[in-house]
Amino acid sequence: MPHDDFEIEPVNGLPETPPEGERILWQGAPNAWALARDALNLYWVMGYFVVLCLWRAVVVAPELGWGGALASGSSFLILGAIACAILLVIAIVQARATVYTITNKRVAMRIGAALNVTLNLPYRWIGSADLSQKRDGTGTIALSTMGQTRLSYLVCWPHVRPWRFAPTQPALRSIPNAQMVAELLADAAQTQLIQQTQPQGDNALVAAE
Repeated sequence: MPHDDFEIEPVNGLPETPPEGERILWQGAPNAWALARDALNLYWVMGYFVVLCLWRAVVVAPELGWGGALASGSSFLILGAIACAILLVIAIVQARATVYTITNKRVAMRIGAALNVTLNLPYRWIGSADLSQKRDGTGTIALSTMGQTRLSYLVCWPHVRPWRFAPTQPALRSIPNAQMVAELLADAAQTQLIQQTQPQGDNALVAAE
């Protein structure tokens, strides 16, 4: 029988029902193609194998001629296509396993394909949110945490700001309509801070499922 790993979630993307007074404002997930492009460096991998193909063709062209040289180098293109297909599969699996949630009191991130982890980040733990947007409207919102909040880069990857290890910055990676989501997040955080309301149920930063 088919099994849904998330069927025990009372609310999609959250390990428990939000407490009274907390409202879900937005939920989303990475765009799989954008995640492969931005987090898994799909274009760089494609370019790498194209360069290998051309290099091979140039090396053997004096012996085989350009026709034979290109045929000889085509094996690198085949390997490149396989590598890119694997990266796309990884991106699709990661995107399907991920749910980003913005409420009026926190940001929650259910992440991880093999080991599912939920990060709960009340707004009082978030120092800043930085948006990096692409031309197609997808983008990444990186969250800078404050105080004693410490997260593992490896556990959170690829849902992190690249190359920020100390401290790790969790990120809503490759989401559609990133500008709109960033504005919604900023408004919710500002409203919450003004109200000076202490979030409930935020004692545990990480809840492993």
